[in-house]
Order: sequence, then structure tokens, then C-alpha cells
Amino acid sequence: MDALIVGAVVALITAALSAWAAWYGARVNARPQREGVAVTGLTSLTDQLQEERADLRQQLGDTRRELGDVRQELAAERVRCAALETECATLRVQLAQREGP
Repeated sequence: MDALIVGAVVALITAALSAWAAWYGARVNARPQREGVAVTGLTSLTDQLQEERADLRQQLGDTRRELGDVRQELAAERVRCAALETECATLRVQLAQREGP
């Protein structure tokens, strides 16, 4: 009877070790695939980020050009405003001269 119990215990331990070995083997064999997926995903993400960065740089360039155009328009408006103020001052002087003392 002791031999029977020892055999049963050995069979249980062997089955447990076999199950663990199968699980571990499957895990080890799947590791390169998981790592490959991670690297592929990282490469894809990097590519997407580079494309987005290029788009953002393009938008920044466009915005800077627009800002330059607006600044030029503002400078032109300031020149026109200064010219109108000068003209107003001249007209005031002329009006004052006509009205006399």
C-alpha cells in the first residue's frame, strides 16, 4: 500500500510539473511574438508622431506667414492713421487762420 501511495504522489507531482512545463513553454514561445508586436506598435506610433510633427510644423509656418501679413497690414494702417492725423492738424491750422483772432 505504501508503494501505491508513493506512485500516486509521484504521478500527481509529474502531472503538475508537466502542466507547469507546458504553460512555461507556451509563455516563453509567445514572448518574441509579444515583443515583436510591441516593437511594431512602437514603430507605428513613432511614424504617426513624426507625421503629426510635420503637419504641426506646416501649420506653424502657415500661421507665422499669416501673422507677418497681419503685421504688415497693421503697419500700413498705422501709416495711414498718421497721415490722416497730420492732415487733420493741417486743416485745424488752416481753419484757425481763416477764423482769425
